[in-house]
Amino acid sequence: MSFEGEGSAYLDLEGRVFRSAANTANGEVDDETLFFYHQQGEVVWAEYEGGEVVKGQLLGRWRGDGKLEFAYHHLNRSGLVMAGTCLSVPEIRADGSLRLDEEWQWLTGDGSKGRSTIVEVGLA
Repeated sequence: MSFEGEGSAYLDLEGRVFRSAANTANGEVDDETLFFYHQQGEVVWAEYEGGEVVKGQLLGRWRGDGKLEFAYHHLNRSGLVMAGTCLSVPEIRADGSLRLDEEWQWLTGDGSKGRSTIVEVGLA
C-alpha cells in the first residue's frame, strides 16, 4: 500500500519484538512492557503488554520522512482505558537492531506529553 504524496522510506518491523528502555514519569510503559510489531507495506501495528499495561494496541504508518506516526490505546492495571498519539524516530544500532525514540501525548487523562525509547530485543 502506498499513500498519495508519500515516499517509501521505511524499515520493516514485521515480527520484531521491542522492550521499553526509558520513559518519562507520566508514561505507563516500563521495562516490563513488550511490543510485538507487524507490518504490511507502510502500515504498522503492534500489540503490547506487561508492567502497568494489561493489554494494548497501536496502529500507524511510516511517513515519507522515515518517521513512524501512530495512535495507541491500552487497558492499565487500574482498569482505565488510556489512549494517545506518538511519533517515533528509528535508529539502527551498531549490532543491527533497532531503537525507536518517541514523542507522545495522551488523548485521555491529563493530556500531557512525554518521551520514551524502546529497543529491539528479538524476533517473534
